[in-house]
Amino acid sequence: MRSAYRMGWLLVMFDLPVVEDSDRKAAARFRKDLLNLGFEMMQESVYTRYAVSIEKLDQHTARVKRIAPERGNITCLFVTEKQWCNSVNIRNWSYIRTKQSRAGEEAIAQLTFW
Repeated sequence: MRSAYRMGWLLVMFDLPVVEDSDRKAAARFRKDLLNLGFEMMQESVYTRYAVSIEKLDQHTARVKRIAPERGNITCLFVTEKQWCNSVNIRNWSYIRTKQSRAGEEAIAQLTFW
């Protein structure tokens, strides 16, 4: 049984078709909807959101399913806070620990408020 208090990050990774105009519009709408749901863009096709519990993780995942375009591949992956803090982002050829990134700072501020 999963603990309801496991904090971490939900990563939404996707590969959506953009050949047809309708597909391009659906992909753009999906990205915009993710931002409106509180996700942050890590890369063009990778968005993240902090989840304070498994229940919140399930809610965020259900919302992603509701806004998903009809075509394409979408993967939702949960990463614990410990795993997230051990990851390394490489930007502009320098190493930056994830927990020092802007997203990590915002999550800490969000938890302080919560």
